[in-house]
Amino acid sequence: MKIARALSGSVIFETPRLRCRRWLLSDLGPLFAVYSDVEGARWVDDGEPITHAECEAWLKVTADNYEKRGYGMFALEDRESSQVVGFCGLVHPGGQEDAEIKYALLRSHWGRGLASEVVPALLSYGANHHRIERVIATVASENIASQRVLEKAGLILLDSRREEDGSHTLVYHILK
Repeated sequence: MKIARALSGSVIFETPRLRCRRWLLSDLGPLFAVYSDVEGARWVDDGEPITHAECEAWLKVTADNYEKRGYGMFALEDRESSQVVGFCGLVHPGGQEDAEIKYALLRSHWGRGLASEVVPALLSYGANHHRIERVIATVASENIASQRVLEKAGLILLDSRREEDGSHTLVYHILK
Protein backbone atom coordinates (compact mmCIF):
# COMPACT_ATOMS: atom_id res chain seq x y z
CA MET A 1 0.00 0.00 0.00
CA LYS A 2 1.53 3.30 -1.12
CA ILE A 3 0.31 5.35 1.84
CA ALA A 4 1.75 2.90 4.40
CA ARG A 5 5.11 2.87 2.62
CA ALA A 6 5.31 6.68 2.46
CA LEU A 7 4.23 7.07 6.11
CA SER A 8 7.32 5.32 7.44
CA GLY A 9 7.83 7.10 10.76
CA SER A 10 11.47 7.82 9.91
CA VAL A 11 13.12 10.46 12.10
CA ILE A 12 13.65 13.85 10.44
CA PHE A 13 15.44 15.69 13.26
CA GLU A 14 15.59 15.92 17.03
CA THR A 15 15.64 18.84 19.42
CA PRO A 16 16.48 18.62 23.13
CA ARG A 17 12.90 17.56 24.00
CA LEU A 18 11.30 16.52 20.72
CA ARG A 19 11.69 13.99 17.96
CA CYS A 20 10.30 15.05 14.59
CA ARG A 21 9.38 12.15 12.33
CA ARG A 22 7.30 11.22 9.33
CA TRP A 23 3.71 10.30 10.03
CA LEU A 24 2.54 6.76 10.72
CA LEU A 25 -0.95 5.40 10.13
CA SER A 26 -1.19 5.17 13.94
CA ASP A 27 -0.89 8.98 14.14
CA LEU A 28 -4.54 9.28 13.13
CA GLY A 29 -5.70 9.37 16.78
CA PRO A 30 -3.23 12.05 17.92
CA LEU A 31 -3.86 14.03 14.72
CA PHE A 32 -7.57 14.07 15.44
CA ALA A 33 -6.92 14.98 19.10
CA VAL A 34 -4.88 18.05 18.10
CA TYR A 35 -7.00 19.33 15.21
CA SER A 36 -10.45 18.54 16.61
CA ASP A 37 -9.79 20.55 19.79
CA VAL A 38 -12.09 23.59 19.54
CA GLU A 39 -9.66 25.91 21.35
CA GLY A 40 -6.65 24.86 19.26
CA ALA A 41 -8.56 24.75 15.98
CA ARG A 42 -9.46 28.43 16.22
CA TRP A 43 -5.88 29.20 15.11
CA VAL A 44 -5.87 26.75 12.18
CA ASP A 45 -7.22 27.29 8.66
CA ASP A 46 -10.86 28.41 8.91
CA GLY A 47 -10.92 28.11 12.71
CA GLU A 48 -13.16 25.05 12.72
CA PRO A 49 -12.17 21.68 14.19
CA ILE A 50 -11.61 19.02 11.56
CA THR A 51 -13.44 15.72 11.32
CA HIS A 52 -12.06 12.22 11.61
CA ALA A 53 -12.63 11.74 7.86
CA GLU A 54 -10.64 14.92 7.12
CA CYS A 55 -7.78 13.55 9.27
CA GLU A 56 -7.85 10.31 7.28
CA ALA A 57 -7.66 12.29 4.03
CA TRP A 58 -4.77 14.34 5.45
CA LEU A 59 -2.76 11.13 5.93
CA LYS A 60 -2.99 10.51 2.19
CA VAL A 61 -2.16 14.12 1.29
CA THR A 62 0.89 13.93 3.53
CA ALA A 63 2.03 10.63 2.02
CA ASP A 64 1.68 12.22 -1.43
CA ASN A 65 3.73 15.24 -0.28
CA TYR A 66 6.51 12.96 0.98
CA GLU A 67 6.56 11.24 -2.42
CA LYS A 68 6.41 14.48 -4.43
CA ARG A 69 8.56 16.87 -2.38
CA GLY A 70 10.32 14.74 0.22
CA TYR A 71 8.67 16.70 3.03
CA GLY A 72 5.28 17.73 4.39
CA MET A 73 3.73 17.51 7.83
CA PHE A 74 5.53 15.59 10.57
CA ALA A 75 4.69 14.19 13.99
CA LEU A 76 6.34 15.59 17.11
CA GLU A 77 7.11 13.05 19.81
CA ASP A 78 8.24 13.76 23.34
CA ARG A 79 11.72 12.18 23.44
CA GLU A 80 11.25 10.81 26.97
CA SER A 81 7.81 9.25 26.61
CA SER A 82 7.60 8.80 22.80
CA GLN A 83 4.07 10.26 23.08
CA VAL A 84 2.93 12.32 20.08
CA VAL A 85 2.47 15.86 21.41
CA GLY A 86 1.82 17.68 18.15
CA PHE A 87 2.61 18.16 14.51
CA CYS A 88 4.72 20.48 12.37
CA GLY A 89 5.75 20.76 8.78
CA LEU A 90 6.53 22.64 5.62
CA VAL A 91 3.60 22.63 3.21
CA HIS A 92 2.36 24.35 0.07
CA PRO A 93 -1.37 24.95 0.68
CA GLY A 94 -3.36 25.28 -2.52
CA GLY A 95 -0.17 24.67 -4.49
CA GLN A 96 1.40 27.98 -3.43
CA GLU A 97 5.01 28.41 -4.50
CA ASP A 98 6.47 29.30 -1.10
CA ALA A 99 6.78 26.66 1.58
CA GLU A 100 4.67 27.54 4.61
CA ILE A 101 5.59 26.49 8.13
CA LYS A 102 2.81 24.92 10.19
CA TYR A 103 2.74 23.66 13.76
CA ALA A 104 0.17 22.66 16.34
CA LEU A 105 0.44 21.04 19.75
CA LEU A 106 -1.90 19.24 22.06
CA ARG A 107 -3.32 21.94 24.30
CA SER A 108 -1.85 20.15 27.34
CA HIS A 109 1.60 20.99 25.91
CA TRP A 110 1.02 24.69 25.21
CA GLY A 111 3.16 27.21 27.08
CA ARG A 112 6.20 24.94 27.45
CA GLY A 113 8.32 26.49 24.71
CA LEU A 114 8.00 23.48 22.41
CA ALA A 115 6.97 25.53 19.37
CA SER A 116 9.92 27.88 19.95
CA GLU A 117 12.14 24.80 20.06
CA VAL A 118 10.83 23.12 16.92
CA VAL A 119 10.36 26.06 14.52
CA PRO A 120 14.08 26.93 14.13
CA ALA A 121 14.92 23.23 13.72
CA LEU A 122 12.24 22.84 11.05
CA LEU A 123 13.50 25.92 9.19
CA SER A 124 17.05 24.55 9.32
CA TYR A 125 15.87 21.16 8.08
CA GLY A 126 14.07 22.78 5.12
CA ALA A 127 17.09 24.88 4.17
CA ASN A 128 19.72 22.18 4.63
CA HIS A 129 17.92 19.13 3.25
CA HIS A 130 15.61 20.61 0.64
CA ARG A 131 17.29 23.91 -0.24
CA ILE A 132 14.16 25.84 0.67
CA GLU A 133 15.29 29.46 0.55
CA ARG A 134 12.08 31.26 1.52
CA VAL A 135 9.51 30.16 4.06
CA ILE A 136 6.34 31.98 5.00
CA ALA A 137 4.04 31.62 7.97
CA THR A 138 0.49 32.85 8.38
CA VAL A 139 -0.95 33.65 11.77
CA ALA A 140 -4.14 35.23 13.05
CA SER A 141 -3.55 38.78 14.23
CA GLU A 142 -4.93 37.79 17.67
CA ASN A 143 -2.53 34.85 18.07
CA ILE A 144 0.21 36.69 19.96
CA ALA A 145 1.89 33.47 21.17
CA SER A 146 2.53 32.24 17.61
CA GLN A 147 3.70 35.68 16.52
CA ARG A 148 6.33 35.54 19.29
CA VAL A 149 7.38 32.03 18.24
CA LEU A 150 7.88 33.17 14.64
CA GLU A 151 9.75 36.34 15.60
CA LYS A 152 12.09 34.42 17.95
CA ALA A 153 12.88 32.10 15.02
CA GLY A 154 13.85 35.09 12.86
CA LEU A 155 10.74 35.48 10.71
CA ILE A 156 9.79 39.04 9.83
CA LEU A 157 6.30 40.47 9.41
CA LEU A 158 5.76 40.96 5.69
CA ASP A 159 2.07 41.70 5.24
CA SER A 160 -1.36 41.84 6.82
CA ARG A 161 -4.28 40.66 4.75
CA ARG A 162 -7.98 40.92 5.36
CA GLU A 163 -9.82 37.62 4.97
CA GLU A 164 -13.32 37.14 3.52
CA ASP A 165 -14.74 36.76 7.04
CA GLY A 166 -13.30 40.14 8.07
CA SER A 167 -10.44 38.73 10.16
CA HIS A 168 -6.81 39.69 9.63
CA THR A 169 -4.01 37.26 8.85
CA LEU A 170 -0.40 38.28 9.35
CA VAL A 171 2.13 36.92 6.86
CA TYR A 172 5.69 36.41 8.06
CA HIS A 173 8.67 35.29 6.04
CA ILE A 174 12.30 34.34 6.30
CA LEU A 175 15.00 34.01 3.67
CA LYS A 176 17.68 31.36 4.22
